[in-house]
Amino acid sequence: MADLNKLFDSIVAGRLEPAIEVTHQIIEEKLDIPSVINNYMIKAMEEIGDRFQNHKAYVPELLMAARAMKGSLELLKPHMKGEKIQSAGKIVIGTVFGDLHDIGKNLVASMFEGCGFEVINLGVNIPNSRFVEIVKQEKPDILCLSALLTTTMVNMKEVINSLKTAGLRNQVKVMVGGAPVNETFAREIGADGYSSNANAAVIKAKELLAIA
Repeated sequence: MADLNKLFDSIVAGRLEPAIEVTHQIIEEKLDIPSVINNYMIKAMEEIGDRFQNHKAYVPELLMAARAMKGSLELLKPHMKGEKIQSAGKIVIGTVFGDLHDIGKNLVASMFEGCGFEVINLGVNIPNSRFVEIVKQEKPDILCLSALLTTTMVNMKEVINSLKTAGLRNQVKVMVGGAPVNETFAREIGADGYSSNANAAVIKAKELLAIA
């Protein structure tokens, strides 16, 4: 019988192989997949996120947990028979124009996915017009902008101005993050939120969307 607590523990510990082993059992036993995802897998990512926030886990542990979560999720998806997981919200994330850094952004994207958000990861060096185009097409709840350089963080304000010009600013929350970015800068450019790390990003996103 599938040991769901083992799945939870494996994801928290970032152990892909045992997570995959339990996932195969879940599929064989035809368990309720949305329930497993919501009650064990997402909860496991929230647990490792809390540990990270409290300095009891670090970036490598977060990455390994996200890897175990993704490995399990990829196996489960084909067996969901059209069932739709209740998404916590839709997020578009990308690194602003002129900036090629993506490690931090990808970690944030993985945490969002692990905690039940639908994520569209645009990549790096994204022009303002592309952000506007995607917001128009995808209608995300939150747009997350990343920058690692002081010379490119100014482009975050340009993206926000472009959204205003396109009449889209009131339709999406904007979050910003990255090494040179801080709360004061976020307020100055008119962003809705700032986060200093991946778990803080999830917490801020839930706060902006009023998710308990």
